[in-house]
Amino acid sequence: MNEPKALLVLHGKQALNDELRAAVNEWRQLGNELAVRVTWEAGDTARLVQEALAAGYRTLIAGGGDGTAREMTQALLESGSDASLAIVPLGTANDFAQAAEIPLTPFEALTLLNREPVSVDVGEMNGETFLNMATGGFGSKVTATTSEELKRVLGGSAYLLTGLSRFSELRAAWGRFVGPEFAWEGDFLALGIGNGRQSGGGQQLCPQASIDDGLFDICIVPAPADTVGTLGTLLSGGLLGIDTVSVTARVPWIEVEAPDEIDINLDGEPFAAKRMRFSVKRRALRLHLPDGSPLLRDEPLPRADGEPA
Repeated sequence: MNEPKALLVLHGKQALNDELRAAVNEWRQLGNELAVRVTWEAGDTARLVQEALAAGYRTLIAGGGDGTAREMTQALLESGSDASLAIVPLGTANDFAQAAEIPLTPFEALTLLNREPVSVDVGEMNGETFLNMATGGFGSKVTATTSEELKRVLGGSAYLLTGLSRFSELRAAWGRFVGPEFAWEGDFLALGIGNGRQSGGGQQLCPQASIDDGLFDICIVPAPADTVGTLGTLLSGGLLGIDTVSVTARVPWIEVEAPDEIDINLDGEPFAAKRMRFSVKRRALRLHLPDGSPLLRDEPLPRADGEPA
């Protein structure tokens, strides 16, 4: 008997998802082999990826939100395998999938398995992997503290409501940022280090980011006198307003240091640190994406020597 063509690692909260079950059945009825494994507790995603690779699976599918995709990406990179990854978006905001134009309906997302995977960049912070974006400051705290019940009821709008309700807790953080031909220090409200483009339920902090250019897009929102007004613009998705106040850069790595711990969110996973180094792992992951995905750059960026990157 042949090994299944692909294995879906499904976040446990989606185990009773009827639309997904119908999509898997329809996919199998078309003659495709697809196995499903469900997570139950912390560590299951990495374990299931390891077991799948040991069993000879060459294509894995992340069934969940940005956090599930991040966990599977990290497990694949740690394994050293060149197995490919597909994403069936089942989270609240699905920020990476939305920006990449991965279909949000399960069956349509599965059809991307018919497309050849492309090699994409992966971000890393102090050894922790992220596929989409690292966010820091007040915005990352909002993302980390938005309740699951509120997300279930309101979807991506839950992040906005949580942010608006927590203005009384608003505090700027101080940080020093250093990268190739870039340096900035000062008080800031929000930070985006983008491999992808958006986070926190559709906030496009890095609207020009690409996942195959070897670079991060950096967006730092300084803390001005009108702190509440600036953060209100950020949380309400006012991209034009963000452009007028943000500090931006495009770098292959950046180091951040601060006197106090900075709250950092990596694709939904909260961390805190005083010293951080972010770097791009160039085209480290083979990912199934739609043709013409906006996250893929049409032409390679030139290197300093003038040759294509």
